[in-house]
Amino acid sequence: MSLSGPKNVTEPHKELRFTRSAQGSLFSVLAATCAGISFALILLNFLADEPALALGEPRVSWWWVIAPLPPAALLCRLALHCTRHAYLILTPLGIEIFPFFNPREKMQVLYWSQIANAEVSEANQLVIHFDHRENSGVVASLAPLLPARRKLLARAIMGRMTSLPRASPPLSGCSSTAPEESD
Repeated sequence: MSLSGPKNVTEPHKELRFTRSAQGSLFSVLAATCAGISFALILLNFLADEPALALGEPRVSWWWVIAPLPPAALLCRLALHCTRHAYLILTPLGIEIFPFFNPREKMQVLYWSQIANAEVSEANQLVIHFDHRENSGVVASLAPLLPARRKLLARAIMGRMTSLPRASPPLSGCSSTAPEESD
């Protein structure tokens, strides 16, 4: 079963896609470690001290040689998935956030019109506020992104936030209706 690639986008030059490449590299290292353990066990069986022992009964059962291979395959597949599929997409409409589990069903689209403020914090988090008092919003971890991509995301968010028209928040105790003009 092969992985499906990213879908064609009608205007790809207008979006920024961020993948879970930091997580993908971690899964790649773990997959290589599992495969290396299996290879080391094969070498242990063939490089016995006594030639008769190497051809006869192995030092380590062959089942132990095969045991690390399924986790290696699973981790390799996870690494490919993380590096090929998006985690965050910045589009002209807003920000799309794809969770790790069930991304098709649980994805979130946050439209620029509903975002009052967004920033990348020092704790590697994307903090999105829905109101000017900053008491409601979304926090997304940026740990799955590579450090260079975090900087790019921070620049893109800062640029988008400065280009958005800002409505001043209503003052407490003031009426929100505009004064009537008199002729």
